[in-house]
This record gives sequence, structure tokens and C-alpha cells, in this order.
Amino acid sequence: MNELTIRLETKSQLPLYEQIYIYIKNDIQSGKIKYGDKLPSTRALAKYLDVSRSTIELAYEQLLAEGYVEAQAYRGFFVTKIDDLYQWKQLREADPIKEEKKKIEYAYDFTPNGIDLNSFPYRIWRKLAKDVLADDKAELFKAGDSQGEYELRNTICQYLYQSRGVNCEPEQIIVGAGNDYLLMLLQTILGGNYKIAFENPTYRQAYRLFQQLSYETATVEMDTKGMRVDKLREIQADIAYVMPSHQYPLGIVMPIQRRMELLRWAAEKEGRYIIEDDYDSEFRYKGKPIPALQGYDRSEKVIYIGTFSKSIAPAIRVSYLVLPKPLLKVYQEKGRFLNSTVSRVDQQIIQRFIGEGYYERHLNKMRGVYKNRHDIMIGSLKPLLKKCKMSGENAGVHLLLTFPSDISENELIERAEKVNIKVYGLSAYDVCKEKKLNPTILLGYANMPEEEIREGVRKLIEAWNEMI
Repeated sequence: MNELTIRLETKSQLPLYEQIYIYIKNDIQSGKIKYGDKLPSTRALAKYLDVSRSTIELAYEQLLAEGYVEAQAYRGFFVTKIDDLYQWKQLREADPIKEEKKKIEYAYDFTPNGIDLNSFPYRIWRKLAKDVLADDKAELFKAGDSQGEYELRNTICQYLYQSRGVNCEPEQIIVGAGNDYLLMLLQTILGGNYKIAFENPTYRQAYRLFQQLSYETATVEMDTKGMRVDKLREIQADIAYVMPSHQYPLGIVMPIQRRMELLRWAAEKEGRYIIEDDYDSEFRYKGKPIPALQGYDRSEKVIYIGTFSKSIAPAIRVSYLVLPKPLLKVYQEKGRFLNSTVSRVDQQIIQRFIGEGYYERHLNKMRGVYKNRHDIMIGSLKPLLKKCKMSGENAGVHLLLTFPSDISENELIERAEKVNIKVYGLSAYDVCKEKKLNPTILLGYANMPEEEIREGVRKLIEAWNEMI
């Protein structure tokens, strides 16, 4: 084996042992290292590469586990015979290259779904992960409670009451890996004989999911106060899917009068429910956060769903469902057999992150970061506001610009793309397509540094000025 060709990238995010493992595996797959060849001893290779012996041992253990090498007592590690390996490798290598070519990189991407990952508390998260795994806790690797760890559910329960006014007990909470899983679980609990009404435009993922689950879906007209309850009655819906604290994508906040009207509608008939999607309630920059609809519910009709994906990181993939007590009984009968989709280790890390006060401090920090970017975005857009209307301010992580009806939304997007800027049209969230929406552009600011916001908006205005 030619050791001299191993080049370790010390600044790479890939661990050193993994770099060594990949290098040796690739040479075995390509035939540079042949069947029966002996690998250098862990001591010799560690000394040559100037790394710890444990790093080499980890690389060799991975190769051993995958069957690329075998360990012979008192002799060392030898390459095993593997049939049909090289053809397999060629096929596997071709796909990623094709995918890379398709991906378009923009100089400025105003995605409304971004978050600032540079502000993620990596040091704290590593510390908590280390603390959780500090001792040999075999219990952590056993199957846990199907609803999620009780300590986490209790912590979420306290957090929701203090921050959102949600009234619940830990027994009512189900923890799952993302909203999609929890909505599919909800289908198991409810059954399929329901007509579900959505605001329009709306969160398309939920709409598509319920369609795939064979529910009858419909859209309900909105006004400046949110979903119209009179229209909800007209279509004879059984379930209303709403985002009352900050509707996505329009940013509408449902006032108390409309909320009470919606709750009365649900209470009028058995089998009616409201699904409250409270996806980003933490980010409000003017006044206090809007209380959750669930806190006003006295008839056990609101199914509350929240997530940590927006407030911590998308990859965390931890969401939670708060079931009304009557549906909790149904869950115990129909859905309790389904195991939790979030590892107990991750659950304990999040529980400590919230319970030890790190989550609150992180939210306070991010509110400051996002408010600053929100204000810079609004200030930078002022020259454009004579020709369009702005909405969605003071909450969330995006704004909306609505243009006169004689301007094409597609042309606005295309003009932006010509100057290497990605923007997003409201029509992408229109699931009804019956009523033509005014041309509207969503501009997100969460994942963009302040100077990029200023420069991106400046170039955007230049690109649009000719047509508006």
C-alpha cells in the first residue's frame, strides 16, 4: 500500500478517521490495493500520518465492519476478496455527479424557509450531547415510550404554558420526527372519513400529505382576519387546518373575535376539530407573542402541533402533537403501538437544552438577529414601496411584496434570476388556482447576513425598475 498518497485535510468537517477509511476503501474498490494485501500496522500508519493510533483503529474497524478487510491474529489486517465490487462502484459514482450539475447556485437566495445556522449553539449542543452520553447508559439505547420521553414531554408542557398559553398535560403530548410523521399518525387516530379545509394560499406540504392520505380536501377563502368561518360552514368541512398566530405564507394574525368564532364552529358538532399549526410563533418583533388558539379552547377541539425545526435547526427534526383528551383515548387504542421516531439520546439533549435555560437564551438571541435583518430589509426596500405594497412585517422570517395586477409574477422571478438572485412567488403556495392572485413575491432574510440583504435588495430593485 502506498502510504505517501494519503493526504489528510485537517480543516475539513470530515473526521480524520473517516478520511483515512474512505481513502483505503476507494483504493480497494479501484484495485490499487489488491486481495490479500496487508495494510500497515495501526502504530506505523499513525506515526507516519502524525495522528493518534485510535484514529487509525477507528478507520480499520469501519473497514472491518463493512467486510473490506479481515483481521488475522498476530499478523494484522488483510484485504478480503470481494466479487462484483468495481462495477457497483462505477454505478454509484455516476449519480451524485449528475445531481451536482442540476443544482443552481445563486449569489443571493431570499428563501422564506431559511434559518441562520451560523448562530446555532454548537458548543452548548456538544456539551449537552457529551453529558448525556458521559456514562455507559444502556437504558438510553432501549426502546423508550412511544409518545416520547416523559421528561421531555413534561418540559415541553411547561414551555408551552409559559410561552404560548397552551393548556395541556405531558400525557397529551406525542413527540415525533417532524410534522409529516405526526400528521400521518393523526390519520391513524382520526380515521379517514373527514373533510379537511385549508386556508389558501397555505402550507403545501400539509395539503399534499392529507391528499395522499385519501382525505377529502378543500380550500376556504380568507380575508384580512384569516379563514372565513361562514365559508367553512358552506363547504361543510369537518376539520379546519389553520395557522392563527402567523399564517404561512401571508403572515396574517387571526384576531380574538375570529378565533372565538372558529372555536364555536368546532364546538357545534361532534367530530369537528381544528388543527393549529404553530410553526414559528417564537419570532415576533413588535409587542408580545400571540397566544395559541389552543389556550382558548374549552371544548377539547384543538389539535396543536409545534416544531423545533424553525427555532433550533431543520435537521433536529423534532416536533410535537398536543391531543385533546377525547382523542388521547383514541390514540391509546389505535396508535400507541407505533414506536417513537426520535432517538432517546436526541430527546434527552433537547430536554436539557430547554430545561437548563439554553433554549430561552437562544431564542432571545435569534429574535435580536432576525429583527435586525428584518429592519434592514424594510429599510432597503423603501425605494420600491412607491410601486408595491409590503405585508407580513413584525413576525416570522419573510416579507411579502404585492405588485399591480398588470405585472407578471413569473417575469419578476425571471428578472431576478438574470442577476443571479432567487426569489419566490406566492403562486407556488396556491393550492386552489381558482382565483387569480395578485403578483406577490416572498423575500426571506433569516439565512442572509446584513450586508448581503442590502446588496441583494439593491440589485433586485435595479432588475425590477425597468418593468415597474
